[in-house]
Amino acid sequence: MTRLAVFNQKGGVGKTTTALNLAGAIARRGLRPLLVDLDAQAHLSQILAPTEAAAHSVFACFSESRPLRALARPVALAGVDAQGDLVPAHAELMKVDSLFGRGPRILQRLREGLDEYARAGEPCAVLVDCCPMLGVLSLCGVFAADRVLVPISADFLAVKGALALEQTLKALEHVLKRRVERRYVLTRFDSRRRMAHDIAASLEERFGAELCATRIAESVGLAESPFHRRDIFAHDARSRGARDYEALLEELLAAGFLEV
Repeated sequence: MTRLAVFNQKGGVGKTTTALNLAGAIARRGLRPLLVDLDAQAHLSQILAPTEAAAHSVFACFSESRPLRALARPVALAGVDAQGDLVPAHAELMKVDSLFGRGPRILQRLREGLDEYARAGEPCAVLVDCCPMLGVLSLCGVFAADRVLVPISADFLAVKGALALEQTLKALEHVLKRRVERRYVLTRFDSRRRMAHDIAASLEERFGAELCATRIAESVGLAESPFHRRDIFAHDARSRGARDYEALLEELLAAGFLEV
């Protein structure tokens, strides 16, 4: 089982889209992924299973040390009911930094919660949709993860966010006592735009083999599916977006970056 944090220090790069649709691609194989929404905006939760009560969200893991298994709820993925599980987010997550600080106890809380979850019945893979701000929540996601997947939309500011994250991960190495394995994936890629190809070339030069060969194309289906509260496979399994995310999963599995 791999715990994968999906993170970039910039919003709007396809972070939630990537977490959702990788989970959908895994579910298509008859497996049951666990999604953890660590973003106070709760976009992933709004798509799959919104909650009105902070006590029923991942916030309770931090505030009350409630076990993740008690907070997880079954969700439909790839068009099949109860094919995955979600620990939803809530706006109260915005208070985590001010309420609990950045001590080692709070930074390890999610990892401990996932360890406990696994002992009670291990999911095939865990996908953590991280907050785009560098703070307690995103650090908890990185500390809990085995690896980090960094979506980068094909625009200048998203690249800057990825470069900032690279520096953050390097700075964390002495704390984690290991190098965090990561992959970068280009999203919202429009092959008609010269800038998109220029960005791809510059990222390949900088990150080499850590840049995924798969590119997630700009897609109407990917834009529409959250409105219908579905992943791309439930919305349109024959779409370009579905093919791209299936290809991304295949690439990550073949590289041993993701194990299910």
